[in-house]
Amino acid sequence: METKNAIAALTALASSSRLGVYRLLVQAGPEGMTAGNIAEATNTPASTLSFHLKELGHAGLVTSRQEGRFVIYSASYATMNELIGFLTENCCQGESCAVVPASDCTTCGDK
Repeated sequence: METKNAIAALTALASSSRLGVYRLLVQAGPEGMTAGNIAEATNTPASTLSFHLKELGHAGLVTSRQEGRFVIYSASYATMNELIGFLTENCCQGESCAVVPASDCTTCGDK
């Protein structure tokens, strides 16, 4: 993922409303959800939701498809994984990261 794409994705997610919509779509799986169901689940007015879905779509985080008279929105797992890969690309000084239990982590604080 290029830096400009990562910035666009992170900018899109930097809104609590959009982050909530995106997390809901991630949980919904590849089947996705209609805008009406998303609006109901997030208690978001249709016009506001439309704006948020457009922003997430421009960032490549959400895709849409037509099914009959409904538009189904889904999280783009490919973009999500690219973003995670971009963010963790240089972690652990280039070594493979091992999962450290929180109880063994000396830098985890009180987690």
